[in-house]
Amino acid sequence: MIKPKTEEEIELLRENAIIVSKTLAEVGKAVAPGVTTNTLCKVAETFIRDHGAIPSFLGFEGFPAAICASVNDVVVHGFPSDYVLKEGDIVSADIGTLYKGYNGDSCYTFPVGEVSPETRKLLDVTKESLYRGIAAAVAGARVGDIGYAVQSYAESFGFSVVRELEGHGIGREMHENPGVPNYGRPGRGTHLVDGMVLCIEPMINAGGKAVYLDRNGWAVHTADHKNSAHFELTVVVRKGRAEQLSTFDFIEKDGTIKF
Repeated sequence: MIKPKTEEEIELLRENAIIVSKTLAEVGKAVAPGVTTNTLCKVAETFIRDHGAIPSFLGFEGFPAAICASVNDVVVHGFPSDYVLKEGDIVSADIGTLYKGYNGDSCYTFPVGEVSPETRKLLDVTKESLYRGIAAAVAGARVGDIGYAVQSYAESFGFSVVRELEGHGIGREMHENPGVPNYGRPGRGTHLVDGMVLCIEPMINAGGKAVYLDRNGWAVHTADHKNSAHFELTVVVRKGRAEQLSTFDFIEKDGTIKF
């Protein structure tokens, strides 16, 4: 039995979600050709700590950095490094916080300078598939409805859904039940009830769905080395319409990214 969050818990999760959302916007301001992914990590960690939170990824099961910085064909869990971003790259910044005993988790894939039309389409479709998944996260539905909404939209453009990775519940632990796959069948899986808090996070590949694990034991790459995009938001399951706790507004409406 998955216990819904109380309204008090949801407010603490909202505080984390806003810190993460603002951190992503700060990272986005720093994304540019010539910048290293280590620099992005430093920007994020400084902002998180300056706002009284802890970067929860740092040391999590041995992860060595405050954020995941996944470039181009890296789906998730990329290590920040001295890699210098180039015009046309994409970089997914996945960020977590621990604040007042609760967790925050969100991801955004940033274009580096001007990207190709094909890459722009991948980013747009992946983000829209996230919003379609969120629209399905309502009380009375099932986890499979979320997965189907993501999968059916992404695949209609010829893109592929990663099967080995999924979204999750969140609360005092970063990863809680239920798991939230980005593929599925309507009416299948865990029942969604009012007050469940979920991280929905499509990971969509430009090419095939196959992936492999890097020798470092963390980074997941596309098998065909085509680009992968990753967007993640935290939402509360509600009756009629899900409630977003995290947001991309600080990135997109405050000018970090122009669409």
